[in-house]
Amino acid sequence: MLIRSFFDPETFTLTYVIHDPKTRDAVVIDPVLDLDTQTWRTQTRSLDKVLTFVREQALRVRYILDTHAHADHLSGMAALKRQLQAPTAIGHPITRVQQLFATAYNMTDLKTDGSQWDVLLTDGQRLQAGSLAVEAIATPGHTPACMTYKVGDAIFTGDALFMPDYGTGRCDFPAGSAADLYSSVHDKLYKLPDQTRVFVGHDYQPGGREVRWETTIGASKANNVQLKASTSRADFVAFRQTRDAGLKPPRLILQSLQVNIAAGELPAPEQNGKRYLKIPLNHLGRGD
Repeated sequence: MLIRSFFDPETFTLTYVIHDPKTRDAVVIDPVLDLDTQTWRTQTRSLDKVLTFVREQALRVRYILDTHAHADHLSGMAALKRQLQAPTAIGHPITRVQQLFATAYNMTDLKTDGSQWDVLLTDGQRLQAGSLAVEAIATPGHTPACMTYKVGDAIFTGDALFMPDYGTGRCDFPAGSAADLYSSVHDKLYKLPDQTRVFVGHDYQPGGREVRWETTIGASKANNVQLKASTSRADFVAFRQTRDAGLKPPRLILQSLQVNIAAGELPAPEQNGKRYLKIPLNHLGRGD
């Protein structure tokens, strides 16, 4: 099994292509659709890198997976599906996230049953991606629908667990929970063997260091600055709640969520042929 990472410096996001070099079977995790917020043009710069690699390696992408409904970038899932004709999957609790944000955006025509994805995964469910076996591990806390994917000796943690020098994901989004995240990481992921490889969903390069995306469960248990194996639930919850209270919302939160709760599909064109994003005013705090 080989793992190729693609880093988007605009959103600090890692996309992964996991493949079997013998059979050429592959899965893609957390693809990015670029959005220029000056021109409001969507761009496929990040997706093109993934597609070039897939085609150069003659890979057969069996599934496209999102770890959760991202709040900091547009998912490239739908655009990539059109190119590769691969089915899409996400955690089943995405329906709860859809219900929360469909109301916020007044998206009355959005189905909130998760039918925009081909597969809705439950905790412990396995996907057979050709010769690759993918296990879904429910790791809620950052959002209620977060999934970690285990492939071989590697896990892909999305926003649940970051590099040891950065910590964990925030828990202040609707239906987020620091207590749930503690259980997800400390009581589930930290029970995996210490040598398990960990591939993170973002790297924010603390201190300006070079980008990193791979660590281990053992290193995280010993050195994670926010959640070690020795950290108590009460201490983590208190820390996370205090820290989250002072964080600004992600730069693209209002733009991205309305797309990502629809599996990466952009809003349908209106009568003039143009697509429009909807931005609810004063949704992230009261205005004047």
